[in-house]
Formats: sequence, structure tokens, C-alpha cells
Amino acid sequence: MTDFSYTVSATDGAARLGQVSTAHGMIDTPAFMPVGTAGTVKAMMPESVAETGAQIVLGNTYHLMLRPGADRVERLGGLHKFMNWPGPILTDSGGFQVMSLSKLRKMTEEGVTFQSHIDGRKFELTPETSIDIQRKLDADITMQLDECPAHTDDKKVIDESMQLSLRWAERSKAAFDDRPGYGVFGIVQGGVFNDLREQSAKGLINMDFHGLAVGGLAVGEPQNVMFEVLDGLMPHMPADKPRYLMGVGTPADIVGAVSRGIDMFDCVMPTRSGRTGKGFTRRGEVNIRNARHADDPRPLDEHCKCPACKNYSRAYIHHLVKAQEILGPMLLTWHNVHYYQDLMWWLRKSIGEGSLDEFIKRFHTDKEDGDIEPLLKER
Repeated sequence: MTDFSYTVSATDGAARLGQVSTAHGMIDTPAFMPVGTAGTVKAMMPESVAETGAQIVLGNTYHLMLRPGADRVERLGGLHKFMNWPGPILTDSGGFQVMSLSKLRKMTEEGVTFQSHIDGRKFELTPETSIDIQRKLDADITMQLDECPAHTDDKKVIDESMQLSLRWAERSKAAFDDRPGYGVFGIVQGGVFNDLREQSAKGLINMDFHGLAVGGLAVGEPQNVMFEVLDGLMPHMPADKPRYLMGVGTPADIVGAVSRGIDMFDCVMPTRSGRTGKGFTRRGEVNIRNARHADDPRPLDEHCKCPACKNYSRAYIHHLVKAQEILGPMLLTWHNVHYYQDLMWWLRKSIGEGSLDEFIKRFHTDKEDGDIEPLLKER
């Protein structure tokens, strides 16, 4: 079996074109990972997710440990077989969900004790148990357990949290069963403070993780602040390992982060938006619920090759969503995931050709032109 590895084949400025090799296949980077929280990308079949061009999906340790349980998934052959996804899977550590969803949680140096938001049962999540659960799920990429503090300008709070995450990182790395094709990532914390981010990155580099993630962003800070944090952090990130920006984000967030040297992304935005009537297009976001789409025969995006755009009109999808038919969210989700994968394909192509700046200019110009209605075009 191949070793877990990352190679860079081209650069354009700080942006990198590369490949991550895992036990269940290759990942071309920059890459966007659709979120399959509970072992499914909501409103999509796994085969449909693969058809969009996605090579890796994300599973969630917190949700899967509560239901159906990591031991059950392991007995049934692991998450790849359980959800019928043969490609790579990254699992997050569960820390973010413990902090945001669970009831009556109590955090100590050892870990977090919490009650399930489903049935109130008590669980303990430590760096060691999180790593063990992810092993049972058979994740190709395992994430360390970290603390995910709320967005704050209180440097003392962020510093204490970052130091705890570093101690948990050391325990997570020690607990990881190093085997061919499988990797474990550390998570850089430090809020909006460049010196804390640098300290976190250096500490993780000394632990020799297979890749580093950037956590604690996309939690309420403006986009320019996120980019400033990345600008300060990227020079301290290892050049020979993948860089993963967690929970990000909008298409513009991704384009800006790729240009700064980020390789991997995940976000619920394309799937959640699909379930609430929003479509992403090269000309910006479309709220299909708006009455102006009721008689519109156009596809969501005339340049998109997804089934929703090839076979259905805006008018029909508008009708489905207004009538609360399940097919509406399914088509919008399929389109959105396809759009995100198209965006990553264009970013990879542009980096390989050395034309990333031109692509980014065109990306923003298309958004500024907006989604013009046919009647306005005729005038």
C-alpha cells in the first residue's frame, strides 16, 4: 500500500497545485471536500457526489460516535463501505460539535465530558478517544482533538485555548496508529493574533504531523481579517505538507485562500444552501424562491454541465422549492456541489498554466456583472 504523501507539481505565486496520496486514492489539490456529516452528503447519492468531481468527503466524529456508533461502523467494514464511498475520507475530531451542540459539557485538561444532544447520554471525548473513533471509522485523514473557542479579541483566552490545543495535539499524535496511506493533521489555533498563530504552527511542526489545518476561522470574523491571518501564517507553514482551512467557505473565500497557499477546504455552504433555495453560479448567488424565476426558462447557469442545469429550468426548480418537493433541494444541492468542484478545477488549471491572476480577475468580474434577467438583457 502506498504511503501517505503530498507532492507539489506547480506553483503560481503562493498558490500550489498538488496531490495528496492516501490509502483510498489520490486527491488533486486545491480540493473542496463536501461535508458528509453523518455518513451522507445531504440530499445526494455518493455516486452523484463522485460525478461532480469530488475526490474526498468529510465525515463527523461527533455525530457518527453518537449514531450509529464507531464500533458498529467498524463491524460493518468501516465508513467507506458503510456509506458506499470508495474514495478518501477525512473525519474531523468532533471538538467543534462538542462545543457548539452538546448539553452540559465540562472541559478539563483530560478532555471534554458532555451529554448527547440526541438523547442526553453522557460521553467523554479525549484526544485519545477521538483518534481511536476515527481509526474505527477508517478515516484516511484523521484530525487532532482541539478546543474551538468562540471568536473573541481577548488574547489571554485565545492563548490559553491554543496552548491546550497544542497539548492535546501531542497526545493525539502519540495515539495515532501510523500505517501506510493514513495521515493525521494538527490544527493551528491562535485566533486573529499572528504571534499566537506562529507559535501554534511551530509547535505542531515539531510534532511532525502529516499535514496542518487552520482552525478557528470562519467563526464570525470579516473576510479581510481571515485573509490577514492567512497572510501572517502562511510563511510559517511547511511547504512539503498539505494545508487545510477548516469550515471555509464562500467561493470568494476559497479563491482568496488558494491564492495565499491553502490546499484543502470543507464547508456545509453548498449543501445547506441547496436545501434552502440558494444556488451558486459564476454570476453570483441565485435565490430560486424569488418570484422572478417563476417563468424563467433558463438553467441556473448556462455554462454548468450538472444535471440540474442540463435538464431543468429555473422555473421548474422554483416550482419544486415553492411546492416543498424533495427534488428541488436535491437538484440545487447537486448543482452547488458541482459548481464548487468546477471552481476547484479552474483553480487547479489556472495554477498549472500560471494564469491564476487572470482567472481571479474574471471570477470577480463575473460576480460583479450579476445574474441579469433576460428582459433586462433585451433592453
